[in-house]
Amino acid sequence: MRTANDGRGEEPWEDHPTPAPSPDDEATRVFSREALTPAPGTDGADGTREFSRDPDDEATRRFRRGEFPAPPPPDPDQTSEFTRDADTRDASGGTPFTRRFVRDRPPGRGRAPRPPAPDLPEEAPGPEPPGTRPEPPRPSRRRRRRFRLRWLVTLLLVTALALPPATWGWVWYTARQDDRVPSDAIVVLGASQYNGVPSPVFEARLRHAQVLYLEGVAPVIVTVGGKQPADNFTEAASGRDWLVEVGVPADQIIAVEEGRDTLQSIQAVSLVFEERSWDSAILVSDPWHSLRSERMAADHGIEAGTSPSRSGPAVIERRTQLWYITRETAALWYYWIFDDSSDIDVNAA
Repeated sequence: MRTANDGRGEEPWEDHPTPAPSPDDEATRVFSREALTPAPGTDGADGTREFSRDPDDEATRRFRRGEFPAPPPPDPDQTSEFTRDADTRDASGGTPFTRRFVRDRPPGRGRAPRPPAPDLPEEAPGPEPPGTRPEPPRPSRRRRRRFRLRWLVTLLLVTALALPPATWGWVWYTARQDDRVPSDAIVVLGASQYNGVPSPVFEARLRHAQVLYLEGVAPVIVTVGGKQPADNFTEAASGRDWLVEVGVPADQIIAVEEGRDTLQSIQAVSLVFEERSWDSAILVSDPWHSLRSERMAADHGIEAGTSPSRSGPAVIERRTQLWYITRETAALWYYWIFDDSSDIDVNAA
């Protein structure tokens, strides 16, 4: 049989012996108007009644309406409203019984706490249906833009720092190459001359061109180079005369007496190649000058290889070689940026 304190409150109270009162039970005691006795001298109509906790208790307290201030309005968050059903009566068909509701409070002294509800085993998560898995948070657009800008700046900085050393190595590598493939002509770039006599650097180039001619690399030697304002001979004419003196047939030598720097000389040679329908050439110059002259010839439509001279003042000392490589690296970058020859003198006397 369920008792009146089982939490449901649907059965009438049963008459059980009342246990001894306890201080902790005062908040849950139930009083009924029918069980009270009117106070002496009253008829019970004015609402003044006498309540007693225990028939044997001599202390009787009297309560009157209006004696205490009205209670504050109920808080909807903490007060529950209950409505008594008029059809709910006790088993004997008498007056409706009173339900007892007790708010949660700490257990009284001497009472064992209610055991907690047993923990139910957690169910293993099943496979998630496709499309229900949340996507990982994506970085904001501003963060991605800042990340790309930072990498772009880093890449540009690394490239700017790496290009000069890479160009220096390219100049050094090209200086060590020697292309002796058959070509249409051997082009000897001019250098200083002294009243028709080639300087040591120019003479080293002409001697190397003579070797290539004797090896059959090309049937024609082209000397190129103009003259300074106070000179009586051009570089091209001085080179031609020197080759004739060492035994090269004069009809196999073409002197292009134009150009005061490498770019002007290549431009003048390209016109001769265009007139004679030549395509390929072997350029003869100092080792460190090979890359810049080869790049200029390629830009003017000449398929050029390089065969630098290995003798002369430009290749004697290691210190001189390092200085020439550094100057040629700067002159090559000047040509790439401004499309012109620099004023740096790369020829030794």
